[in-house]
Amino acid sequence: MSVLEMKVPSPGESISEVEIAEWLVDDGDYVEKDQAIAEVDSDKATLELPAEESGVITLKAEVGDAVAVGAVVCHIDTSAPKPEGAASADPAPVQETTPEATTKATEKPKDPVPNPAPVKAKESYAAGTPSVAAKKIIEENNIPVQQIHGTGKDGRITKQDVLAAMAAGFSSQSAQGWGGTRDTEAVKMKMLRRKIASRLVAVKNETAMLTTFNEVDMKPIMDIRKRYKEKFKETHAVGLGFMSFFTKAVTEALNLFPQVNSMIDGDMMISHNYADIGIAVSSPKGLMVPVVRNAEQMSLAEIESEIKRLAVKARDGQIAIEDMTGGTFTITNGGVFGSMLSTPIINPPQSAILGMHNIVERPVAINGKVEIRPIMYVALSYDHRIIDGKESVSFLVKVKEMLENPEKMIFGAKDPVEVLLGL
Repeated sequence: MSVLEMKVPSPGESISEVEIAEWLVDDGDYVEKDQAIAEVDSDKATLELPAEESGVITLKAEVGDAVAVGAVVCHIDTSAPKPEGAASADPAPVQETTPEATTKATEKPKDPVPNPAPVKAKESYAAGTPSVAAKKIIEENNIPVQQIHGTGKDGRITKQDVLAAMAAGFSSQSAQGWGGTRDTEAVKMKMLRRKIASRLVAVKNETAMLTTFNEVDMKPIMDIRKRYKEKFKETHAVGLGFMSFFTKAVTEALNLFPQVNSMIDGDMMISHNYADIGIAVSSPKGLMVPVVRNAEQMSLAEIESEIKRLAVKARDGQIAIEDMTGGTFTITNGGVFGSMLSTPIINPPQSAILGMHNIVERPVAINGKVEIRPIMYVALSYDHRIIDGKESVSFLVKVKEMLENPEKMIFGAKDPVEVLLGL
């Protein structure tokens, strides 16, 4: 017997352990080389673990276990023959692409491979427990899980089960309440969530965080988008959103107020002569903050393209650690979820973060008359140890001015008339 020991690869610098989020195969399955066999969580991202060789797999860790980088998580018997009837490694348009389908294709009537480890993947999930992909759809659509019949191994709910239940519709009883049973459930937090929790507590305890607020009349930008969005998309193959305007306004304001683009390192203040802007995006694994590098040098189209590229990577679970490190300032948009106002928490080691919110038509005074305008409340949270109130308020006011007068972004935050007159 030739047995390969599969070890946890290093996901990145400073990461010493990972957590087994989900096994995508069962103990005793035959796996192909490069087939994804597990999802592992680090304190920064979720990664897939591919099989290094083909053979019969023996699991050495359970779901939820914290495993050190370099530790053995499974054995692969590379001398084991491929079972008859197993799916071919050649690519073909077969719909069996889920872990459940792979399990069915590799089941064999002969004696199971002995498992020297006290691990049985088939016992890791109780009947009615959704898979990771199924759970995501259930949470996003607020689906009553008790009305979904699981067809996976041991009654586990698969993604296909959820989609089939959504297509068939749900009982009208779900509209009468969600039927609380007064039961409680204790679930261990993912490593990524635990790391986020500790960082947020550290920010509250280790910084002198304050928040200043303002409001922005979004009519000028909305008029521009309405007039040019189709031509913009035809020209640049990307949509014209609000985030590019905010990013551009922020980079120009950071140039005028470098303290906001600085950080504390011991007794030193480190100032950056560039703007790497972190853009908070929602992903299946939670909130992530990929970084747009040198945003101060980009056009609106380049910013939109880069944000789209990073957002797609985060959504597909392909975001890399290097995509989320090294930012100098962060923008977060709670408005997409309906937030009217909030106090965003600084993303360390940065010193400030801008919070965007929803756009609501509100009555405002324009030239002595009341008009209805699309208004957005904005918030700037900042570390008072390094940024004074004057700089923080002035920074946010400058962002507001450029958003309400977009032409100022073209002229480096100056009035176009002043540029014309050389003032």
